[in-house]
Order: sequence, then structure tokens, then C-alpha cells
Amino acid sequence: MVAAALDQPPPPVSGLGRASDGDSFRLGEDRIRLLGLDAPELTQDCTSADGRIWRCGRAARDRMAQLLAAGLADCRPEDVDQYDRLLATCLVAGRDLGATMVAEGLAVASGRYWAEEAAARSDRLGIWAGDFDAPRDWRDDHPRPQGVWGWLATIGL
Repeated sequence: MVAAALDQPPPPVSGLGRASDGDSFRLGEDRIRLLGLDAPELTQDCTSADGRIWRCGRAARDRMAQLLAAGLADCRPEDVDQYDRLLATCLVAGRDLGATMVAEGLAVASGRYWAEEAAARSDRLGIWAGDFDAPRDWRDDHPRPQGVWGWLATIGL
């Protein structure tokens, strides 16, 4: 019984969200990481079908901000990650944020949303219209700078 109590998921959270990137955001003091998808990193670029470079990471973050602006986010956390973020599925105005991001081609499926990814690929939406590095591969090739100076460099200061 004690083990079952310790394995309980965190309680639901809701509120107005503020986008961090294409798959994470803040609800007040809570940091949320959406389950089932992986969006391009904020500073990641992609290549369009005609060979032009576009800021897919910023586009994903901007779309997340638009979705969050539609109302209160209702999140059902399932766990907490190593960065102390709540790992959750979230709805805003009845729309599943993860499903929307994947369906619009602004994230890849990662454990969920396979049908949405297949449709986005087929329709060549967002990142599927050209070439891109999978977000995990991009992170491996572009490690985050450490310390406050490294963090400031990532936001262009």
C-alpha cells in the first residue's frame, strides 16, 4: 500500500500557460513537458522543400504560444522528469496540445500521436515539407552551453 501511494502521479494542474518551446511551457511555477512528442529545439533550423532555411524551433514555440493563448491549460501529469518538469497531457479549449503540434507538423511523435504524425508526413506539413534533424539528434549534436553565460548566449545576449 505504501508503494502504491508513492507511485501516484502528480495531481492535475491548470492555468494560463506561457510557452518555453514547442513541447514545454510554464503554468505559474509549474514547468510542463508534454508527453508523446518531441518538437524542434528553440534554436533549431529546418530546410523547406525549396531549400530555404526556416526557424522551425521558433515556429513550434510560437504555435505553442498561440495554442496556449486560447484559454486555460488543463494538464494531467503522469510523472516528473530529471529536470523536475511535470510530464503531462494537456488540453486547451478542448484541444490536445500534443496532438495538435504533431498533426500540424511542428513536432515528431514519441510514444503517442502516431496517426497524427502519419497524416502530417503524408500532407508534407511543417517539418515534413523538407529536411530536418530529429530533435533528439539535433540536441546530441548541439549540447547546451553550461552556466549562466552559456544560457545567455542561447537567447542571443
